[in-house]
Amino acid sequence: MAADISRAGVEKAYGRWAPVYDLVFGKVFDQGRQSTIEVADKIGGRVLDVGVGTGLSLSDYSRSTKLCGVDISEPMLRRAMKRVREMKLSNVEVLSVMDAKNLAFPDGCFDAVVAQYVITAVPDPEGTLDEFVRVLKPGGELILVNHIGAETGPRRAFELAFAPVARRLGWRPEFPWARLANWQKRHGGVTLAERRPMPPMGHFSLIRYRKA
Repeated sequence: MAADISRAGVEKAYGRWAPVYDLVFGKVFDQGRQSTIEVADKIGGRVLDVGVGTGLSLSDYSRSTKLCGVDISEPMLRRAMKRVREMKLSNVEVLSVMDAKNLAFPDGCFDAVVAQYVITAVPDPEGTLDEFVRVLKPGGELILVNHIGAETGPRRAFELAFAPVARRLGWRPEFPWARLANWQKRHGGVTLAERRPMPPMGHFSLIRYRKA
């Protein structure tokens, strides 16, 4: 899709969001966050949380789950680091400024990769998904929660009309399921384990892929 999102635009947008992110989006995204954490904790081991933001989710993971968190926004990550210090979250191994499409981790080093509300806010969703799978161990899971655009009807019309504004705010609201389905088919190394609608009103979905 042309005239899409740039890395610099995303970084700038989330830098602006950092001071008020928890207040504005905390409750709205809570159900999706808790659902991904529940799945990740069942897998256990070492988990990469991509787009960790202000670290709102970190204290909700089991203390036995080892966490690495990355985000493109340094202002957001500073808030996450402060949270880790204040809450003494000793299971958080590292927090680092990093581009989701170019992760500085070796192949196959995580049992799960969690990406909450990330895929619609990166310049190259398919390339970013490839990178997530790269750092997963064989049999590991990619756990996404994201808005999936409507295929038809009034919500589809609204999403298309709102798209230019949303891009300036740092995400694309019209992201269709077909992009994920086509990515999975092209990649060939993952299977869809679950697709579950999330509140409010199914606008968001929990999506799990398992690496072969």
